[in-house]
Amino acid sequence: MAKALTPALAVTSRTTIRRRRDLPIVGEVLVKEGDLVGGSHIVARAQLDGELRLVRVAELLGIPSTDLLSVVRVAEGDVVQEGELLAEIRGLWGLFRSTVLSPISGTIELISTATGHVGVRAPSIPLNLPAYIAGRVVSVESQRSVVVEAESTFVQGIFGVGGERLGRLRMLPVSATTQLVEEHIPDRAEGEVLVGGHSPTSAALAKAAKAGAVGCITGSIDDRALREYVGYDIGVALTGDENVSMTLIITEGFGALPMSERVLTTLGAIQGEIVSINGATQVRAGAQRPEIIGPMCETACGDDNRERSLSMGARIRVIRVPYFGATGVIEELPHELAYIETGAMVRVLRARLDDGRQVTVPRANVELL
Repeated sequence: MAKALTPALAVTSRTTIRRRRDLPIVGEVLVKEGDLVGGSHIVARAQLDGELRLVRVAELLGIPSTDLLSVVRVAEGDVVQEGELLAEIRGLWGLFRSTVLSPISGTIELISTATGHVGVRAPSIPLNLPAYIAGRVVSVESQRSVVVEAESTFVQGIFGVGGERLGRLRMLPVSATTQLVEEHIPDRAEGEVLVGGHSPTSAALAKAAKAGAVGCITGSIDDRALREYVGYDIGVALTGDENVSMTLIITEGFGALPMSERVLTTLGAIQGEIVSINGATQVRAGAQRPEIIGPMCETACGDDNRERSLSMGARIRVIRVPYFGATGVIEELPHELAYIETGAMVRVLRARLDDGRQVTVPRANVELL
């Protein structure tokens, strides 16, 4: 077998994108099939139950739980404010008084003589679900989900941190081969997604976030800058929930790799447009890639997402550990199946990485560049 089909990262100025938007609980869908929505348009909403705070009234007052009803000053269903009286005991001739106050504002949900507890439920938390991408609603599941479809520019990254955000795309005045440093970052970037360069310094990322940028798209990054930006060592198996104010998307890999010209060209064609970005990455089962979704470019300027052939001399990138993000050239495509660490028998390839190492990896663990 001289060739095998393998996907590459999608970089295209014209493609159909569908995104399903799901509520985690039963709620209310606010749109119908055929509606046009913007990325920030709320398409569904729900109410998440607030925290239930149990107050040990009987224990605090030193009475049997069976005497609870004689001391409580509220009833189930009452709305109380933080610090409001829940229960009290008055001593002889009213000279002594012991009280229990509500620790939070909320609603009295339970008064239990079995445990001596009073339960206060905090107000429910509204959950508003945005469309994420601008497009047309093509499917609705009552009380549960919405599917939005759009003709879009679509670019995938190799790795990212941070979740879904919308912002205006801004190309930085740097070349693909330029390291992104603090001086390249504008002083004001409110609501913008910055694009350009490679290997941003931690100071550059900090300045971009402080300037108000909601996203940064760059060619590569080193471990130290990533650790300092996130605040801790991060794995590559599953990301997206990091507590960062700016989503970071890497298009090429780790180290000092310049952003590919086709990515720069494709994104440059929609500069100034509102884009949807998501840094969530999953490199194991159910792989998920970081993504940039924007309006369709009138002039095709990127690559499509067709499957292409693995062949001798083709440039590849490894998309699984332990060589995640490494790039190189295929030197051999053995026909025979080979054992891998999991014990499975799979087809492999031998490649010469750019750092000089010769490695053998499953063919399913690479993509074409």
